[in-house]
Amino acid sequence: MRKTTVFAIAVYSFLANASVYSQVFDYEPITDAMLQNPPMEEWLSWRGTPNSWGYSSLNQINTENVGDLQLVWSMALDDTGAIQAAPLVHNGIMFIPGPRGVVWAIDGASGDLIWEYRPGVTPSIDGSDIEITAEDLGDAAMAPTAFAGVGRGVLKNLALYDDMVFTATENASIRGIDARTGRLVWETQTADPALGYFYTAGPIIANGVLVTGITGCERYKEGNCYYTGHNPQTGEELWRFETVAAPGTPGGDSWGELPLRFRAGGDSWQSGSYDPNLNLVYMGTSQAKPWARAVRGTDGDALYTNSTIALNPNTGEMNWYYQHLPGETHDMDENFESVLIDVDGRESIFKMGKLAILWQLDRQSGEIIKATDVGYQTILNVNPTNGNITYRDGMIPRIGQQIDMCPSTSGFKSWRSMAYSPQTEAMYIPITLNCELATFGPTEQVLGGGGPGPVRRINYPHHDADENLGELLVLDIPNGEVKWRYRQRAPINTAALTTAGGLVFAGDWNRFYYAFDAETGEKLWQTRVTTSAHGFPMTYMIDGVQYVAMPAGLGGASWSSMLPRDLAPELSRPRNGNSISVFALPTQ
Repeated sequence: MRKTTVFAIAVYSFLANASVYSQVFDYEPITDAMLQNPPMEEWLSWRGTPNSWGYSSLNQINTENVGDLQLVWSMALDDTGAIQAAPLVHNGIMFIPGPRGVVWAIDGASGDLIWEYRPGVTPSIDGSDIEITAEDLGDAAMAPTAFAGVGRGVLKNLALYDDMVFTATENASIRGIDARTGRLVWETQTADPALGYFYTAGPIIANGVLVTGITGCERYKEGNCYYTGHNPQTGEELWRFETVAAPGTPGGDSWGELPLRFRAGGDSWQSGSYDPNLNLVYMGTSQAKPWARAVRGTDGDALYTNSTIALNPNTGEMNWYYQHLPGETHDMDENFESVLIDVDGRESIFKMGKLAILWQLDRQSGEIIKATDVGYQTILNVNPTNGNITYRDGMIPRIGQQIDMCPSTSGFKSWRSMAYSPQTEAMYIPITLNCELATFGPTEQVLGGGGPGPVRRINYPHHDADENLGELLVLDIPNGEVKWRYRQRAPINTAALTTAGGLVFAGDWNRFYYAFDAETGEKLWQTRVTTSAHGFPMTYMIDGVQYVAMPAGLGGASWSSMLPRDLAPELSRPRNGNSISVFALPTQ
């Protein structure tokens, strides 16, 4: 086990004009039992509950009255970087992750700012600053510009546990923040950010352990990506699981003869899910780097990239793994949310990646149950019963040779999480419809080299989409059939949210949020926000009033920049305007 560094308390600094320091007196500590069965009015995990349904049992806002929704409050968020916020709510307090490590605590009913944690400004819990120096980090002091990766500075989600808020940073550290005051309690460095390491996914709590996965592994270096488990009270690292199999270890020969320093990828873009009955946490890994086999020099499976991995959260031991696309070679990663649903008595986990194939696995064993290809991709064939894949003729990239593929390297499905509704037994999936003429190029096999490829890409609209880029695809889970689909010109740019009011919410690149009838697909309501709808909408209740929170912001790499610019140039959006808007029904 690697030694965990917990930073010492250093110089006192109090900047009253830069931050808010207020006290939350009636904060109820969060337990494991509360996380597993949260009060219906709260939103304690990034997708509502550890099973990642993205579903709320609140029904005050429903298909009959959603058209009356009106703005209750809004708040501007930092424009110092991209944002893909997944807000949480407990005891009427909304916690929001912001760019570059900022965290806000806001009164969920009024929008009043309670406290703000701002790295380098907010004092620690005992009133002094925690100062991270060049001596602490070595070359990491250069981290904000070193190997600046896609998504650096973005954090999707926080975790709540006991009386603390947990976050992960662009500088490859994990922080514990006092939920009552916003003061920093501890910070643990897990890697050197100067080597390219950083976090985009925040932690989750699984059986009292703080679990998260790091990213920034696209470049060749001495080391690779991993998941870690931490003591939430102290930040102490309890275990570490490497996501790239090293030579001489199980799965190590799947990379051929490549030395470890030239085995890249296996990043963790998205937080996991947790099954308390099996005591397993489910995490994903990204594709191998460089993307094309011919460029990276492998012809094997490249374990454990492009996989779903089930771990014991207390020990970090792998219970099972399922590699969705062995030896993946087009940047079609499957590293997104894990939705835990029991179907016909079978404890299942559902995954969907860039190819828009819905994978159903057994949660206990990892055995494939079913693979449902919605029919949009043109790259490979998948056996629906055993999940085996075969690439179609001419579709394996060769260096310098153009291939025509759907989707583009942006994918059909990405981090914009799907949501499940137990009312309709359907999955609601944000899709971006696009294709690409791709030419994969060479890269140097030297330390600091590697990366995606590069790839010369020419985007074009999907041939079945009638010039539409955005789709909300709804699949019936028991049989895998399409229940309904909604298409429009602008890309769907948020996760989906389902509710017991018979609704599904989602937002788009063109600044709109929508509410649909979850059963029929009828659009019942819409509003417009400051910039692109972005992140993870959620809902909660305070004093008998149900609210719906809708983040907006920038970021998202080619999904939110290249594709709209190339394929829908008539659409435009402001280049700033990170914000959150909260809606409710009119008061009587």
